[in-house]
Amino acid sequence: MPFGEVVCGAPGSGKSTYCYGKHQLFTALNRPISIVNLDPANDNIPYPCAIDIASLITLQDVMDEHGLGPNGGMLYCMEYLNANFDWLEARLKELGSNAYVLFDIPGQVELSTNHEALKHIVQRLTKIGFRLAAVHLCDAHYVTDAAKYVSVLLLSLRTMLQLELPHVNVLSKVDLIVQYGDLDFNLDFYTEVQDLSYLENALNTSSPRYNALNMALCSVIEDYSLVGFETLAVEDKASMLHLTRAIDRATGYIFVPPHDAPAPEGTLETASVPASTRPNTFSLFSSAAGQMAGSVGDVQERWIDAREQWDAFERKEWRQEGEMIREAREREKSTQGERRGKSGIRERK
Repeated sequence: MPFGEVVCGAPGSGKSTYCYGKHQLFTALNRPISIVNLDPANDNIPYPCAIDIASLITLQDVMDEHGLGPNGGMLYCMEYLNANFDWLEARLKELGSNAYVLFDIPGQVELSTNHEALKHIVQRLTKIGFRLAAVHLCDAHYVTDAAKYVSVLLLSLRTMLQLELPHVNVLSKVDLIVQYGDLDFNLDFYTEVQDLSYLENALNTSSPRYNALNMALCSVIEDYSLVGFETLAVEDKASMLHLTRAIDRATGYIFVPPHDAPAPEGTLETASVPASTRPNTFSLFSSAAGQMAGSVGDVQERWIDAREQWDAFERKEWRQEGEMIREAREREKSTQGERRGKSGIRERK
């Protein structure tokens, strides 16, 4: 049973950077990962691409042939992919039944909010056996402005209702949030989407004419009570690991054990079936169903309240780690030199 993520979000939210960072992380963890580029306008792909929609269709070809603009051409490309889904299905089968696939989606928000092509593609992926979660990236700087924050909440809510997948909303680039000014509230107010009536003063200051509309929109968001956010600093290993765990819980991948997983006797089935179809009862009743490690307060301390102190601490840790690695390499070279010397003596004898 293959697993995967539908990585969506507005242009500039960090989708391709996230996919590249995820590839580096999973490679270091020896976890399978393949990335599928479904953006026909993405000419500069930073990550190793297992499947590229450019092999099927490109935005520039559509614009030249049909005289469409960028947005209309992008919609045409997605409809063309939906009509030729067998092309994508055949290449996904080559990745194997235990694949973990990231689908890098174009940044046009209408694809994930009201256009049907992407929704149909996702439904067909589910039908061929993929266990998917939508990972919706939003630039963290939007939380520094009340009106932009409400708009991001509406966009996230609409995407959740449209794609109908297990959904993880992410405030990306949280490590850059201090560059855009101070927050009116603690970070957990924004990630947990707490009482939005506290935003009324800020909204009235920026747009007093639309007070009733603003509060009505806030009421819609609170009535659904679906939206919440994880945070992401893609260059921070702890942040990437935390988000990976949240996504694994959403897809169910956290219940998939490796073949050599240490577990008490009787909790891990040893049948000769793919790993993704073997239940792990021990994980079910321990880490998978347990509370997530870390908190938003830790994120705020790291990136907002005490960033300079944490940066200094990490630089010190990196220097110590570098010195340890250098000493280990020197010892290894010394050991190899001694072995060569001993072997040379034996040969002369």
